[in-house]
Amino acid sequence: MSEIENKATENEDLAEPERIVVFEEGLEAVLFAAGHPVSYATLARVFDMTPSKVKDKIFEYAIKYNDPKGFPRGVMLLTYGESCQLCTKEHYLHEIRDALGIRKSGTLSTAAMETLAVVAYNQPVTRVFVDTIRKVDSSYAMNSLIDRGLIECVGRLDVPGRPMQYGTTSDFLRCFGLKSIEDLPSASEELVNMFEKTREKEEAERNQDDNQITIDDVESEETAENIEQTANDSTDTDGDVGEGTNSDTELSDEPSAEDDIIDVD
Repeated sequence: MSEIENKATENEDLAEPERIVVFEEGLEAVLFAAGHPVSYATLARVFDMTPSKVKDKIFEYAIKYNDPKGFPRGVMLLTYGESCQLCTKEHYLHEIRDALGIRKSGTLSTAAMETLAVVAYNQPVTRVFVDTIRKVDSSYAMNSLIDRGLIECVGRLDVPGRPMQYGTTSDFLRCFGLKSIEDLPSASEELVNMFEKTREKEEAERNQDDNQITIDDVESEETAENIEQTANDSTDTDGDVGEGTNSDTELSDEPSAEDDIIDVD
């Protein structure tokens, strides 16, 4: 064997073996290292797949990963509409805090929880709707939830004033261990009826405001037309007075020179 062939053989022996990537293992590694939701588009680029295909594979894997009868884990794979994430199970919250020295803090007040529940079950929703349900001003509670990233403005209502509408965020789903809003527990019949009555009342008030605006617009147009007609009538009258007559002579009460002549006959 020639020297060249010997060196080629040695190089082949020193070459690294082909790296085999197992999708499930790679996915778990990426999500664990990220610590936050990773989009399906990003994962599709990493694993050289289409976003729809990688999403389907993750959804299928999540069923096995989160199966309580399978391999015991202290974490779970959460899937959202456009991303997925690994997070710890709430069951081990005490052990995590104890191990990491995390103080119990950041709990939501009763007012904030009430407000969050109203938004979650009725989104998109206006602040006025929340105030009506709670029968108190909810500005502070809503601002607190916005600061925590649990709710956000999702648009504006197409009515006069265009009030902002609010909905929950992906952080809300992550904090409560939900995949989507559909996974929320069913509200009681009493709450559902309350929400429905409030929505009907709000809709009726909006329709009344729309009708009032229409009436005001019509009245404004009629008033403008009346003013214009009055102005036109006034202009026509002024023209008649000055046409073919000496208005100064006919309308003046001042005596003329002829009044000073006395007839002695």
